[in-house]
Amino acid sequence: MKTFITIILLILSLPSFAAIWKVGPSKTYKYCSQVAPLVQHGDTIAIDYATYKNDPQVIWNKNDLYIVGVGGRPRLEAGSIIANDQVNGKGIFVISGANVRIDNIEFANAAVVDHNGAGIRQEGSNLLVHRCKFDGNEMGILCGAIPDCTITVEYSEFLNGGSSQNPGYQHNIYIGHIDTLIFRYNFSYNAVAQGHEFKSRADYNFILYNTIANYETIDSRNIDLPNGGTAVIMGNVIEQGQNSANSNILGYGKEGLTNSAQHNIWIVNNTFVNKKTTGSFVDVNSETNKIFLKNNILAGAKTGGLIIGATSNIDSSNNIVTDIIADCGFLDPENNNYHLSEQSEAVDAGLDIDISVGEYQLIPDKMYKDTCNFENRSIYHSIDIGAFEFNDSLSSAGSTELFVFSFYPNPANNYITIVSSSWEQMKTVQICNLQGFVVKEQWLPHIGNMDISDLPEGYYFIRFKEFPANFKKFIVVR
Repeated sequence: MKTFITIILLILSLPSFAAIWKVGPSKTYKYCSQVAPLVQHGDTIAIDYATYKNDPQVIWNKNDLYIVGVGGRPRLEAGSIIANDQVNGKGIFVISGANVRIDNIEFANAAVVDHNGAGIRQEGSNLLVHRCKFDGNEMGILCGAIPDCTITVEYSEFLNGGSSQNPGYQHNIYIGHIDTLIFRYNFSYNAVAQGHEFKSRADYNFILYNTIANYETIDSRNIDLPNGGTAVIMGNVIEQGQNSANSNILGYGKEGLTNSAQHNIWIVNNTFVNKKTTGSFVDVNSETNKIFLKNNILAGAKTGGLIIGATSNIDSSNNIVTDIIADCGFLDPENNNYHLSEQSEAVDAGLDIDISVGEYQLIPDKMYKDTCNFENRSIYHSIDIGAFEFNDSLSSAGSTELFVFSFYPNPANNYITIVSSSWEQMKTVQICNLQGFVVKEQWLPHIGNMDISDLPEGYYFIRFKEFPANFKKFIVVR
């Protein structure tokens, strides 16, 4: 079976006059709060790698902003100023502009008077969160009801979200009533004070290739979709720890099926692990239209039942269900490694699913990779059950990939490192300006660094001469 890889291009719509604002200990502006009132639509805010403590709450009210950490991941650490803000205390960043991208920033220790202190409080339409970290906030990301809003969260880490002052109501991530949430390649774990690792009221939820887990804290559900809607949960590792206060790993529609989308939940090629001695795997509202449960590993105790909820439309097959985790043939389950061994009964035991939900076909083409990343999933015979594909030979016949590459850092300063999974296809790297003219060219036979120290500050495209249709945008900051 051929597995194809889609390159996802993120092209920011930035006017030619957009400014770059620099924040850092050695810069004119030492804190984000000094820059926020000055920025205009389409500007970039480049934050130097450092720890920024006790800055006031920052409100970003312009559209099409790009807020990015450079030289490393800066840490924005909330303190007493935000905690004691009686007027408008919401968190570290409040995003009221539309179409904002936040990249490579850490948000820590947000706490406010009403206990909903967020690393990011989203109030505008459309947000992309990329390569960020949320540590010890009452809410990592908090979003209310916003019509016609899509939020994408990717390559990001969430931990220790919750509030001991208000147990059970704060979470690693909490998305309210929006249109669509895309959550992919993330690591959300160890919510505290009976918080969820993931909670969303979006009409459409696409939860793809993450690890969502509890190892040692007292959390609640790993995934909670309280108002139903359409949900695709595919390619995830979902683990419940021994101390969880709620024994149901995945909840759906438990606060009423009030979302406007069809109440269908598609659960495909996940690895569920319950390390409690009690519990259930899926707890659904009995009025749910459809439960589609295929190609999953569901390992561990199910004293409450595998599925709770008397919905009449359950389409379930090719799952491995066992009370004994050790029977699944995982490589090292004691250390949370749920890749498959050669002896696992999950190998080649899955079903090819010829169904698409929205733009997503229910055949996984990726696998979660530590930490907050993915690797391509190549299927050589029949698809394996669970979140990972066993492979004893990367040279097996029948695997075909489209050309794919990645690079880092972005923004860049003096160099970029370029990586491709197909070394034989590494050819001639070209850097183009916004007008499409090639300003730099270099042959790279393998993974390598490209010197860009001679390029002026600004925006550029990177591509390969032999594959000109595949290009990505980056920024040079001096």
